[in-house]
Amino acid sequence: MFTKKILISVLLAAATIGAIATPLPGLAAVGVYLNFGPPPPPVEIIPPPRYGYVWVPGYWNWRGHRHVWVQGVWIRERPGHVYQPHRWVERGGRWYFERGHWDRPGRRDRDGVPDRYDAHPNNPYRR
Repeated sequence: MFTKKILISVLLAAATIGAIATPLPGLAAVGVYLNFGPPPPPVEIIPPPRYGYVWVPGYWNWRGHRHVWVQGVWIRERPGHVYQPHRWVERGGRWYFERGHWDRPGRRDRDGVPDRYDAHPNNPYRR
């Protein structure tokens, strides 16, 4: 009888947890396109260099209905990589926000030319 109560309790708890838990949605990169660019960046005072860290400058982020300034930060460096900071890019009269990321020097984009030899490696219209 005691074993049956424990078994029922365990099954009931598992059913409750299963009913409450929901699967995580897949991660999706959502792009933001605006018909106007960000304001000019404010003057940012860069703190003294830190060994083993890279300075990521501040940037204008889009939050709902307006631009919000995000302060620059130090991030731990990744040997063999170069940090590409956040930036706003104009494409066909509309502005698109590109998130900062680590890049390997000499990598190839879809045009087959190593970026170090490419005069315009980030040109989205060149294939």
